[in-house]
Amino acid sequence: MSRPLAPVLFGAALLLGGCASAPAPITPTGQAPLLPSTLFPGEAEAFTAWRCTPDQALVTAAGEEELRLWSAHGAWRLTPAVVASGARFEQGELSFWNKGEEAVVESPRGRLECQARLRRQALTREQRPGVMFHARGNEPGWMASLAHDRPEVTLTLDYGSREQTLPYRVTTLDNEAGRVILASGRGDTPFTLRIEAGACLDDMSGEPFPARVTLSVDGEQYRGCGQGIAP
Repeated sequence: MSRPLAPVLFGAALLLGGCASAPAPITPTGQAPLLPSTLFPGEAEAFTAWRCTPDQALVTAAGEEELRLWSAHGAWRLTPAVVASGARFEQGELSFWNKGEEAVVESPRGRLECQARLRRQALTREQRPGVMFHARGNEPGWMASLAHDRPEVTLTLDYGSREQTLPYRVTTLDNEAGRVILASGRGDTPFTLRIEAGACLDDMSGEPFPARVTLSVDGEQYRGCGQGIAP
């Protein structure tokens, strides 16, 4: 599950088993889709969770050439700006000014004063071979891993007691919004996996992620966080 986030100032019981008389699989063809860049850390090696006043959470990933910023309502890519002290990044009228463990975020809608809470090293292909996106959730523990070279997802459910790799089809791919919705490619094993760019904190560890993920089946939803993994 993902921790609920306050409004921002800026604008599993999955039935994996089938039977012999089940409908024939709907097998997708082709390669895995290119996911929105806002689901990835870019050149950054780590994510940072920030707790801000007024009360809300942000996630950042800072590299030399840009800072990626996620709130509950989306994602931004800011470029470095000249500043006397600290590190300042801007995109239009939005700015993020970082001074050590403190940061100030300003936009036409107001100002946030933030404190760094927790850092997490970004997942790599070395840690997750062949995976371009990895998601996880708690209670019950589940994971979803998208293959980098074909439209397949490996679902690990019930704290690892069940695992199955299934084909999927893309029903929504919105690069601007950072939104991807996947549906099962098999008629006998329905599921939907929804991925959206936005600040997400693991509800047990508090670790920061750049995407909120929802696994849906039979009218129930299982929530978690995820991250794109570049080659």
